[in-house]
Amino acid sequence: MPERSGTAARSRVADLLDAVDWAAHPLGPREGWPTSLKATLHLLLASPESMYLVWGKTRTFFFNDAYAPILGPRIDGAMGARFDVVWADAYAAVEPMFLDALRGTPFRVVDHPVPMARWGEPEETWWTFSFSPVFDDLGAITGVLCITSETTATVVEVESKRRVDLALQQAEQSLRRAEEAGHIGVFTVDLAEGTFTGSAEFYHLFGLSDDRTTDVTRIEDMILPEDAAIGSNAAVRASQAMALQVEYRIRRADTQEVRWIERRAEFEYDANGTAVRLLGVVQDVTERRADRDALAKLNATLAATVVERTQALLLHENIIQSDATAICAFDTDYRLIAFNQAHNDAFFRSHGFYTKLGDVFFELFVPEQRAAMHALMTRALHGETFVTEAQFGNPEIEAPSWEIRYSPLRDAEGRIIGAFHHARDVTGRLRAKAELATAQEALRQAQKMEAMGQLTGGVAHDFNNLLTPIVGALDLLQRKGLGGEREKRLIDGAALSAERARTLVQRLLAFARRQPLQAVAVDVAALVRGMIDLVASTIGPQIRVLVEAPHDLPTATADPNQLEMALLNLVVNARDAMPDGGTLRIAAMPETIAQDGDLAPGRYICLSVTDTGTGMSAETMARAVEPFFSTKGVGKGTGLGLSMVHGLASQLGGALRLRSTAGEGTCVELWLPQGQAVAPLVSAAVPPVLEASRGTALLVDDEEFVRLSTAAMLGELGYDVVEADSAEAALALIDAGVAPDLVVTDHLMPGMTGSDFARRLLRGDPALPVLVISGYAESEGIAPDLPRLTKPFRRDELLRSLVALSHG
Repeated sequence: MPERSGTAARSRVADLLDAVDWAAHPLGPREGWPTSLKATLHLLLASPESMYLVWGKTRTFFFNDAYAPILGPRIDGAMGARFDVVWADAYAAVEPMFLDALRGTPFRVVDHPVPMARWGEPEETWWTFSFSPVFDDLGAITGVLCITSETTATVVEVESKRRVDLALQQAEQSLRRAEEAGHIGVFTVDLAEGTFTGSAEFYHLFGLSDDRTTDVTRIEDMILPEDAAIGSNAAVRASQAMALQVEYRIRRADTQEVRWIERRAEFEYDANGTAVRLLGVVQDVTERRADRDALAKLNATLAATVVERTQALLLHENIIQSDATAICAFDTDYRLIAFNQAHNDAFFRSHGFYTKLGDVFFELFVPEQRAAMHALMTRALHGETFVTEAQFGNPEIEAPSWEIRYSPLRDAEGRIIGAFHHARDVTGRLRAKAELATAQEALRQAQKMEAMGQLTGGVAHDFNNLLTPIVGALDLLQRKGLGGEREKRLIDGAALSAERARTLVQRLLAFARRQPLQAVAVDVAALVRGMIDLVASTIGPQIRVLVEAPHDLPTATADPNQLEMALLNLVVNARDAMPDGGTLRIAAMPETIAQDGDLAPGRYICLSVTDTGTGMSAETMARAVEPFFSTKGVGKGTGLGLSMVHGLASQLGGALRLRSTAGEGTCVELWLPQGQAVAPLVSAAVPPVLEASRGTALLVDDEEFVRLSTAAMLGELGYDVVEADSAEAALALIDAGVAPDLVVTDHLMPGMTGSDFARRLLRGDPALPVLVISGYAESEGIAPDLPRLTKPFRRDELLRSLVALSHG
């Protein structure tokens, strides 16, 4: 086979054929190719028809110049490659016919679909091609020759025309059905010929036989004479002055019935602008005209009624709009059908946007409120009339509390067609109600605590009167050292029990705010630091102690001894709340109160004890300061610790505050008024010594056994004791000639109080030593300048008071 010849030698395909390394190809060098292959290739390359050859078991692919454009970008490397690889995307569509040709059966198809991706994207193509077997030099089928041409454009064009024709048929059928359904007739008037062509429906409307083409005057003669002027004739059509949209009456040709016809038309012009045809449609509007005339009569009849009704509706609308209540109505689909301005303003205030008619009302609320609003609206739509209170609104903007009244909306037959929603903002009312309830509860609690305080104070006072002779007698027995060892131990035990009873009574008096206090300016920071060792030994090593008390802390007005006892009580409570250890924080800080519920405006020292213990529930906190209330179990506490601290704070003009959460700990705050100066901390005094002067002591007390024990103590101290059971009896003794060198008097007695008795004596003799003894001291009853001694007391305590009294 020659290397190149003729046109093939100058073609691109011949160059591609030469570019293949045939020596490395399964077919081998071209010089050794079979004669039949060379001959077929000569035919292929010289043919102007689009052709390709598939040769041998390797299915080697050859093609000519006419076929090359079909390959597109895949032409590179296609010459000499495997046919089923080059056309991997299209091979499946031709494989059956290809294999039949290899078996000796020629095959030809026309417009055969072959999907392929010539340009990288899948496409549908159509081809007319033939497969013919190619024989080798020995007469065996060795290849397949394909002559092919793409018919995609032709197929697409034919299919498009078919679809257009089908669409046109469908459109004509639809138009015909529309004409029949709408009783619309179509017509054309040839202006030059004067001929008229109408649709079947046109002739049906005019009562004519189906004569598609007729003279136009035949149609014009059917128009009633009184309407002829608005119809058309040749002269009017020629001048194009006719009305294109008119209504006129005709007399049907078949029934002679008068019918109203509406005509709509337009002119069609030629290239010169001359009108050549009149095209239009007609429709029988007799019933519509009758309805329109009836409606006009009805409108005229109802005009006055409408005006009257409109005025009434306007009045009703004005009333609704002027109502401050947010009012809206919704239908059975929960959509708003009416609302007043107050409703829209309220919704904007609580949600940040306005409502509009048609909104599904419950869907306008924040997600977490939609279910509740839907449930309320549903109740109303089921016929229920009710009033409820609920909180609705966007919490990030405003969520007021509302009183909402719902009632069903019914039509004239009584069917429910919606419901009304009347909403009134009751946030202020509910807040005032809650504040009133809180205030009432606080008042009840205060009255309860006051009643308990009065009861407790009275009981404690009576106990002090009972304890005074007991403590005095036991003190005497201890000092005398009477009895054997067993008797002495019994006396010591009784004395210890009496001392405990006295402490218990002091706590009761503290709660009742009736304990006698020596209120001075106290350096709270120094007091707290001075108690650190005691606190540490009390709570144990498992609890860490933190102290925050600045050195420049202002003083507080308090009784230092009672304050130490109160602080120790709070520390013990904190320790018991941390059985597994924790942190105890004692802090003292200055605070200024402008206005508060339980504190008067002013400057205070806040002494706080905070633990990380078990904390308290709300129920426990509500009863925490009640006397004898305890959560520690039987035998583990008196229940008087917090009540004593509460009483101390109240008596000093301060307050006790609790903050606690179960499982997280407790903070107890003792608020004390700030003082003016610092009282020095005094150490234990040297046992007092009473000067040798003695004389007559006038002892006044309405309790016989108190007088008995006190008289014995005064007698031991060297006084001659004169007793009286009331202030009036004592005055009678003085009037009778008794001249006392010392007066010891109870405070609360029937008739004149001890304080009044003392002041009466001092007015007559200001130098007379007078000592007031009392189970508790009422601040408004005992003058601050009167020396006093708290019951019960021992002889040494009485001695100290008398020594202080003698020293002025």
